[in-house]
Amino acid sequence: MGTNGSTVLEQPLRQGLPPIDPGAVSTSASCALPARYDAVRGARKFTSATLDSWNLGDRFDDVALVVSELVTNALRHGVPDDGRSEDPQAPPVRLHLMRWASRLVCAVRDPSRESPEARGGEEDFSAESGRGLFLVESFSDSWGWHPLAGRLQGKVVWALFRVGPEEE
Repeated sequence: MGTNGSTVLEQPLRQGLPPIDPGAVSTSASCALPARYDAVRGARKFTSATLDSWNLGDRFDDVALVVSELVTNALRHGVPDDGRSEDPQAPPVRLHLMRWASRLVCAVRDPSRESPEARGGEEDFSAESGRGLFLVESFSDSWGWHPLAGRLQGKVVWALFRVGPEEE
């Protein structure tokens, strides 16, 4: 995984978030999204309002692009064709935004256990779809995914952004 966005992943990252002190989290927000493609617009509006409230509106362009790609992938590849998850009480897709002093994490939960797959190579730039995780890799500082455990079914795909001073 490259921090300069130039590395194309050949295998999806199956890892949890990098070590971040959970006690240092300053705030978080989440929203349920319907299993419809207009949910991407709702996710962008939610992200805009949340970033503005956290005084991070200047990061909207990069973060919104990544949120759009993660939500689109969840809807396209993570939600069954009928739009229902195994747990009728759980929304099919949920967006979480978490803020630490120097980090912002965007995480999208969906009901699928299938790993996200990044396409590599030059053909991605002319394809109508398949570039989503390449864009996530390019615009975030790191990304990954992990399966959910316990009562929750599915996976979480996350992207991390540095928003404060560099940590050593």
